[in-house]
Amino acid sequence: MRCLIILVCCFSFFISCKEDKGISRSLPPVNNVSTSKVHIKYAKGFSITEFKTHKEIVVTSAWPNSKNTFRYLLVKKGQDIPEHSDKDIIIRTPIEKLVVMSTTNIPALEYLQIDDKLVGFPNTDFISSEKTRNRINHGEIKDLNNDLELNMELLIELQPELVIGFSVNGINKVLDKIQKFGIPVVLDGAWTEQHPLGRAEWIKFIAVFFNKSEEANTIFKNVESNYLEAKKIASNVEKIPVVFSGSLFKDVWNIPGGKSFVAKYLKDANTNYLWKDNNDNGSLQLNFENVLDKAQNAELWIGAGSFTNKIQMTDTHKGYGYFEAFKNDHIYTYTKQIGPKGGLLYYELGPLRPDLILKDIISIAHPELLKDYVPFFFQNLK
Repeated sequence: MRCLIILVCCFSFFISCKEDKGISRSLPPVNNVSTSKVHIKYAKGFSITEFKTHKEIVVTSAWPNSKNTFRYLLVKKGQDIPEHSDKDIIIRTPIEKLVVMSTTNIPALEYLQIDDKLVGFPNTDFISSEKTRNRINHGEIKDLNNDLELNMELLIELQPELVIGFSVNGINKVLDKIQKFGIPVVLDGAWTEQHPLGRAEWIKFIAVFFNKSEEANTIFKNVESNYLEAKKIASNVEKIPVVFSGSLFKDVWNIPGGKSFVAKYLKDANTNYLWKDNNDNGSLQLNFENVLDKAQNAELWIGAGSFTNKIQMTDTHKGYGYFEAFKNDHIYTYTKQIGPKGGLLYYELGPLRPDLILKDIISIAHPELLKDYVPFFFQNLK
């Protein structure tokens, strides 16, 4: 997701919303007539319920450790609004004009074939998708400046019916200001999910605003099937390589925690991740000596930041050269696909296509299993 994933993975990103928009988790349904709960298999942060008069989305994990719950009522245009709490957000559907705040939403729009609804984005240079970049180049998607200093005048001129944002900690003046102009804002918490397939399943969240739930189910089932098939292929191997990950940023080495989604990839690819026994679901902040002591002799270095070659690495910190994986050219980064403005497609498309990421890692760790496979996101640094 542009910077979001950079901060979380080493990998993340910034925007939020005011805490007083939260509602109690114990609030009863607005209407209990003819309800049907949409099946969500992996994602933990949202639910969708279909009522006779409307649809309801409840987001319970808009940011890490959030105590707030957000309820969105989706009512078809022209229909009466059902009884609701004054803290509920009412959204008329289907949406025709949309603004999103994260590049991770771009692939979902394209896969659902509703990318033509996107009219604005903060700092369009971050977008890597060739299809969406073409719309930007033709003036069909306006640049709204940046997340923290959004061009409100242009946003109002575009008249979006919905803004899909995200929050790091629940405090953000920009999203709050958008809502004061009467533009509905919803929070996408996909990045808080700890299972890669949980992140991908948030396509169902996007789809419901456009009456595209059936299409989202089909897309997700295909991704899930591919992921589980790859995991099964990797489950029976004789040799399990020792792996580590991450890189330095201002003298701090960000290592994926043992319960993080990155560690889940490494586990499902059947590797021996050196920090697998750690219980953190985010990143660990370690110093260089800590990592060198534990990982100096590891066979593979998978996810070594955004470097594109080894010279860049040693120019940044000569200590990188002390690792055996560096000496043996066994370093892999997710920098194979770079957009025309410098954005990494890994951050944009990766959350929706965990099956591709897993296959990439399997092809690195067990090249004999996927002999004809060409990695999509990852490349070997020389």
